[in-house]
Amino acid sequence: MVSSTRFLFIQQLRSTPSSSKTFGHQPLSWFAIYCYCSSSANNFKTATMETNSTDTKEPKRDRQSETCDNGACDLNHSKKVSDDILPHILNLYASRALPQDFEIYAPNASFEDPLMCARGVKQIKSAFYSLSKVFTESRIVEYSIKENMLPHGRREILIDNKQYYKFMGKNIDMISLIKLYVENGKVIRHEDCWDKKPLWNKETSKVPLVGQIIEMSKRASMFATHAMMRFGKDPTT
Repeated sequence: MVSSTRFLFIQQLRSTPSSSKTFGHQPLSWFAIYCYCSSSANNFKTATMETNSTDTKEPKRDRQSETCDNGACDLNHSKKVSDDILPHILNLYASRALPQDFEIYAPNASFEDPLMCARGVKQIKSAFYSLSKVFTESRIVEYSIKENMLPHGRREILIDNKQYYKFMGKNIDMISLIKLYVENGKVIRHEDCWDKKPLWNKETSKVPLVGQIIEMSKRASMFATHAMMRFGKDPTT
């Protein structure tokens, strides 16, 4: 159900002329997010993610699930890279991002979810600044973290989380796996895997042509959002 719905959105993006890739005054990607979440919400709901879970504004951290693999367990808790990065990630998903929250990213960092593929900090800014334009509320309500040591000093941070969104009075609950790849203290790759399913792109698709079409559709969706958000311009206070 989730995969077929996602494919329909990609087909819609591909078949829609670039001059009409808007829904009202919003980029088509925003409309696709709403449709995706509305049609799939039942697949994402869990006992701990019902509407009453939104009563608390602060996300619940499952410290018992905080583990590290591949030698990372030898690191002291105070030396975990995730401690510095996590507060900024929470701000991004809670639609309260400030310019300094994006300092966790390397200049050439990338962000990808099932609908968009951003390259560079300015496009990543547009992707997250747009949340407040679409949803009345958004936030991570519960999460657990794993931090793994990778070769050449890189680290992988896995955030198993539950997210909440509110659109036109409708509560949308979903689960996700956020993957952050860190080098020299900066995030170089940020993936948001909805329903914990692998992302579709030219590197993961079994059919190269299909993967290229999917990636082009994501890039088109990102460009529409990037243009609407004034190409990553920070909001004035």
